[in-house]
Amino acid sequence: MDYRRIVIVGKPGAGKTTLGRLLARILSLEHVEIDAIHWQPNWTPLDASTMRQRVGDALPVDGRWVADGNYKVVRDIAWGRADTLIWLDYGLLFTLWRLLCRTLGRIIFQRRLWNGNREALSKHFTLDKDENLFLYMIGTHSKQRRDFPEALKEPPCSHLRVLRFRTASELDMWVQSLSRICS
Repeated sequence: MDYRRIVIVGKPGAGKTTLGRLLARILSLEHVEIDAIHWQPNWTPLDASTMRQRVGDALPVDGRWVADGNYKVVRDIAWGRADTLIWLDYGLLFTLWRLLCRTLGRIIFQRRLWNGNREALSKHFTLDKDENLFLYMIGTHSKQRRDFPEALKEPPCSHLRVLRFRTASELDMWVQSLSRICS
């Protein structure tokens, strides 16, 4: 199979960016992390029109790329230009565990994220779903499972090859087979 333009979606902590980097290496694609476009310094979100412009520039119609991110404001661009959509649809407890490990690692080691941002433990003790990534993830779990299949049935998505992985082992087997084919 020829994979030229891939978009990866799923809950926070599912491993979208890790998979994006891996697929970029295996398939010789450019990796685009949509979070890096969205989150400006001091965790300031980019306004919608500028974000659409930057994502459009980063994901050319005739390019070879893998992008990860779930931003509805650019869904028509990312999904519309992709030939393949990979949905990491893991169980809630598994993804919560992954999110916890990732977040603690970022906090403990003070990892710099996009545009100099760093995660802070205090953000995860708020009850505001827009601030607390864990609450946001819990809230999006059933919403994605309801909304993604509906969106994927729409005519603008009919061209997409959809790969839905419900377990990490399913994904690992697919990646291993892809690696064998591409090596």
